[in-house]
Amino acid sequence: MRFLLVFTLLTMLAPLAQAQTLLNQRMTVQVPDGRLHGSLLHPKSDVPLPVALLIAGSGPTDRDGNNPMGHNDSLKRLAQALAKRGIASVRYDKRGVGQSRALAPDESQLDVKDYVADAVAWTRLLQADPRFSAVVLVGHSEGALIASLAEPTVKPAALISLAGSGRPIDTLLREQLQGRLSPPLLAAAYYLIDELKAGRIHDQVPDQLRILFRPSVQPYLISLFRQDPANAFAGTTAPVLIIQGTHDIQVGREDAQALKRARADAELALISGMGHVLRITPPERGGQMASYNSPELPIAHELTEQISRFLSEHGILPASS
Repeated sequence: MRFLLVFTLLTMLAPLAQAQTLLNQRMTVQVPDGRLHGSLLHPKSDVPLPVALLIAGSGPTDRDGNNPMGHNDSLKRLAQALAKRGIASVRYDKRGVGQSRALAPDESQLDVKDYVADAVAWTRLLQADPRFSAVVLVGHSEGALIASLAEPTVKPAALISLAGSGRPIDTLLREQLQGRLSPPLLAAAYYLIDELKAGRIHDQVPDQLRILFRPSVQPYLISLFRQDPANAFAGTTAPVLIIQGTHDIQVGREDAQALKRARADAELALISGMGHVLRITPPERGGQMASYNSPELPIAHELTEQISRFLSEHGILPASS
């Protein structure tokens, strides 16, 4: 009876004890024009741990992976899942978003090179922190391009591309728009893409296309369309892992394969059923779209399995983790 009582008490206390093993701390980093704000999730440890810098995807996406078009907590959930594997993480509000809004209150000020410089600043801060044994860049979607562009400067222990494009973004955008716009609107969208690719801004944009091509976002698109994700990936030297979900409606297997061709030594992991926001989804578009607003859905289990396996095989994560 006494044993049963003690066992029951320990069971009740287990969740509390587990919660106390994680440090959830706000962090900032100084950049030339201000400070970026982020969050550190750090498992309790007596020795330094590897830390993943989680770099968010396109648009006004915050540190948790959310934006005005979808609340899914993808990066927050990923950070929590990594912590259970003994991997610390830092995720941050991009300039112009959330607590980092002051760095770009007007989106016309945004440029890819600034996002890259921000990732470099975070990486250097973490590399100088004695709590961490190694820094791993983990870029999601457009964040994979930012991570690839930052990698040659900071030389991280590893680079992980999650749902990263392997083709120029203007090419990917054309593909995404096919079948979703009427022929006249599709022609107008293609014209605007061509003009932005050539570096020309247009103030007159059809109302139906303003969410994508509003004049204030066009300077950023011009800077983005100048980049080639495969070329950027080819210029990296750290151990690399490409992760791609088979049910992703934004980025496809061909993108992952293009990145693999860019670096023959890269590891490629296809996760069956995983969609763009890192959840297992049904193959139908409607079911996948629901995941963009379902923060309660768990992160795909195989995703963190693949990350921890990769880091262990490269000696970044101790095998005991």
